[in-house]
Amino acid sequence: MNLQRCPQIYLIFLTSILMIACQSKTTPDVSNIKVSTSIERFDKELSALTADQVSVKAPQLKQKYGHFYADFMDKILGVGDVSDTSYYQQLRIVLANKDYRELSAEVNQKYPGMEKVQQDLTEAFKHVRYYYPKQKLPRLISFFSGFSVQTPVGNDYIGIGLDMFLGADSKFYPALRQSIPEYISRRFTPENITPRVIEGFAREDLFPAKDGDRSLLSKMIYNGKILYFLDATMPDLADSLKIGYSSRQMEWSKKFEPQIWAYFLQNDLLYESDYMKIQKYLADAPFTPGIGENSESAPKLAVFIGWQIVKMYMNKNPEITLQQLMTDSDFQKILTRSKYKPK
Repeated sequence: MNLQRCPQIYLIFLTSILMIACQSKTTPDVSNIKVSTSIERFDKELSALTADQVSVKAPQLKQKYGHFYADFMDKILGVGDVSDTSYYQQLRIVLANKDYRELSAEVNQKYPGMEKVQQDLTEAFKHVRYYYPKQKLPRLISFFSGFSVQTPVGNDYIGIGLDMFLGADSKFYPALRQSIPEYISRRFTPENITPRVIEGFAREDLFPAKDGDRSLLSKMIYNGKILYFLDATMPDLADSLKIGYSSRQMEWSKKFEPQIWAYFLQNDLLYESDYMKIQKYLADAPFTPGIGENSESAPKLAVFIGWQIVKMYMNKNPEITLQQLMTDSDFQKILTRSKYKPK
């Protein structure tokens, strides 16, 4: 052994240990948490149903899928209320439709099984259980609906609309440009399933927004907290997938973070509560109007900045737990104690 290299080897070894120790403080060990996630394939059961089987099979599906079945038939597929059998006729028409059958075949080809998605969701829900041991986890049901809804959250379930996760290059999406523009459909990929399910679970079941929180600052911090929850429950997921940015948009936001924050301050937007004035900084779009040049900015920049404020707040105040953060509605305190001043 070359004795002159020993100190260097020792330092590398010590650095590795320290890195592992640091990682263990921020990323919890969830290996012993028992969570078994399964996705019920309603889409396959409905695809197997033929028009002449409706009167026999539909009641069985209604019994099995409960609230989801009622919501799907009435609110998503739009064939009618399932409290009586008058919806059968409309359902038969849908099942025999050529476009429906073509979409069914595409979904079955893209998702013959969902093992990878179940594995990813299991890992995310293990993290949820780590922070919230008594939290009931949702029933997960896959379906397709003709591109009407992606991840609906209902009474005891979260639906996964597989026709809205077929891949950005799916042959179906270009024909839907008027209702689903490309900047939205580019996120219709399999790797987006888990973050959209967890985000929906967080927003609808765990931490719903309060109607009284109307200022831009309150909406910034609320959305920042949701994204920080995604950080905690999906620590290995790319930030771009959490917020729904392309890699270019993510890079742009980080590069111009100081200028974005300055824009909000200079235009006195933090305490603005007129939704017509602030929604463009929160809504999904190709870019954020008024910020950046040549329409190159990322969208929903108030959400991005809110996320950075919350991360800074948690870094500056390590004694604050995730649970405390998520229940804290003192948005001004979070901003003040974050000492947020991007450079």
